[in-house]
This record gives sequence, structure tokens and C-alpha cells, in this order.
Amino acid sequence: MLGCKLADVCDKDVEDTAEVVGMTEVLLAVGTRKGLFIGRRRGGSWEFDETPYFNAQAIYSVAVDTRGERPRLLAGGDSAHWGPSVFHSDDLGRTWTEPAAPAVKFPKDTQASLERVWQLHPAAAEPDVVYAGTEPAALYRSENRGESFELVRPLWEHPTRSKWVPGGGGEGLHTVLTDTRDPRSVTVAVSTAGVFRTSDGGESWTPANSGVSAVFLPDPNPEFGQCVHKVARDAADPDRLYLQNHWGVYRSDDRGGQWKDIGAGLPSTFGFAVAAHPARGNTAYVFPINADADRVPADRRCRVFRTSDAGGSWEPLTAGLPQEDHYGTVLRDALCTDDADPAGVYFGNRNGEVFASADDGDSWRQLASHLPDVLCVRAAVVG
Repeated sequence: MLGCKLADVCDKDVEDTAEVVGMTEVLLAVGTRKGLFIGRRRGGSWEFDETPYFNAQAIYSVAVDTRGERPRLLAGGDSAHWGPSVFHSDDLGRTWTEPAAPAVKFPKDTQASLERVWQLHPAAAEPDVVYAGTEPAALYRSENRGESFELVRPLWEHPTRSKWVPGGGGEGLHTVLTDTRDPRSVTVAVSTAGVFRTSDGGESWTPANSGVSAVFLPDPNPEFGQCVHKVARDAADPDRLYLQNHWGVYRSDDRGGQWKDIGAGLPSTFGFAVAAHPARGNTAYVFPINADADRVPADRRCRVFRTSDAGGSWEPLTAGLPQEDHYGTVLRDALCTDDADPAGVYFGNRNGEVFASADDGDSWRQLASHLPDVLCVRAAVVG
């Protein structure tokens, strides 16, 4: 790797992978504290754009929307001078558009102002709908593929809101999950309010945290108030969810109605990120962190852990990853999968390193080093 300049990545192992992936084109978007880096894999080799987009802006959220005739990229930028905004691109990131009016804005009567956009999520069952999760914790809905958004007021006005407490990183709505079977079913997660879900298109919201512990509260089993870090949906069973908590890894088989601890076998149950395999059921990935007071990889080893039996057991994935002591923390949106076959798995860390696997996580290679802090990664097949 060539410092902050991302180099082409192609050697024999990657070329061999081309025999499997053919000429599939995969786009990888890496949001960092100082800009957005975009890589493209055609066949077996990666090529990265020479310079980052949104220079000096923190990119907290990225989405690759492949539902339309042409893919649309969305990016939630945060300029220290101009503030937060949502940008979109219809040419795979080469040019970007910012709406004339702010895409996400709090109505005056809320007496709130937008700090950042934590999440951008194309809805699973509605072609033009995109959701945004923000700080302060709120959910927004767009019906024009992310060009403008409206506040989902019933969640903003939820009777428990006055008791929500910001987490260490702020009060962010960082997870949005929609259901291919039912557009009215939406699940969100807030730090530190926990998981909430609706079955009526957002008209009403119910806490969905039963079984998830809040070890930092006098009552460790409250209805809400858990510090949920990330939630992912199983590929084969849409009712099955995986949750990485502030201490604890959990699974729900009823869309969050009840959660079961599945952390046994992990070196630590503290962490930020969880991702599900895009096609294989019962398969998910986490990146354990030592502790909330020691936020480095568990045992100071760079390891992704995978379960293939819905949390019954976990295996460390280390082939191609650094073997020496390692200190790169992976944040909640900095671990993802693409929709290739076999699946690509990706993560970036606060050391500014990006790693990728083209074989479901079995083996890895480093794509970048010395970037700014990696805040989020997203990847998808785009051609």
C-alpha cells in the first residue's frame, strides 16, 4: 500500500479469485474522518480512485442503492464549516449532487438541529424509499431515493424519548432494517435507547429489547435504555436478527420480540460491528473488542469471528490478517458484506486500514493503510 494513496491491488491470489468472480464489478465505499474513498473491483483486481471525495468532511454513512435502472450512491457528510448534508451520485461516485435545500432538516417545532446522519438505508420492499437515521436520534423517510426526507414523527415523539440518554458517541439512530415481505415493518436501533420496531409503517413504535442486558444501569434488564451498537438481519430467515451490544452478542428469532445470548465462544462480547452473510442463512460476522475501557481488538489480535450456526459456535478468521499485536478498532458501520457469490466481506479500522475477503471471510488481504479513521464501509455488485 502507498500511504494515504490507495494503490491498485492485484497479485496471483487475487487473479485466481477472478476465476470465481468472473468479471463481476464490485464497488467499495470507505467513509473516513476526512473524506470518502472509492474502490472498484473488476474481475480479480481492485482499483481505487486517486483522491478522496468530500475532502476534509467526515463521512459517517454511505449507501449503495442498486434497486433502480442505475445504481445510486448516497453519502452522509459532515463538514466542520458547513455542517451535515446528504449527497447522491448516479455515476458510481465520480460526480456528486447536493440538493439545493437541506435533504435532512429538523422542523422548527422540534427545537432540534441536525448533528450528523448516522445511517442511510434503501428500503427492502419500496423501490424509491430511503431511510435516514440521525443524531439527535430520529428517523427520516425519503420517497425520492434520498433527495429529500421527512421526519417520522411518531418515533421522535415516542413517550420514552425524554428518558433516552446519549451514548459515548452521541445519541444516534445508527441502524435501520426493513423487511422484503412487508414495507410497513421497520426496526431501528438507538444508542443508548435500544431497539424499537413498528409494524404499521411508523405510526407506532414498541421497544424490542427483552433479554438484552444493560450492565451499566441499576436495573440491567430495562424495557429500553440498552446501548445497542448494531443489528443485522439473517439472509435466509428475515425474522432472525443478530445484535452486538455494549457487552453482549445476541440473536432474536422473532424480529426482536425476545433476544438470546450467543456470545459463548467469543474472546470478548464487547464490540461495535455485526454483519450478516448476504445469502447464507445462520451466518454472521463480528469483530470483538477487548472492553469498553480498552477499545482495541480482543487480545490485541486482528480477527473477524464468523458463526455458521446462528451463534451456536464461532470461528476466528485470520488468514491474511496481521498476526502481530494490533490496535485497530472497528466501528459499528465499518464491517459489511457485499452481494457477490461467493460473498465479499470488508472492514476498516481506526488505524486507517481496510481489509477485504472475496471468499466469505476465509482469507483476507489489505487494500489500504494510513487512511484517516474509517467510520463506515459499504460494498455492492454494481455490474
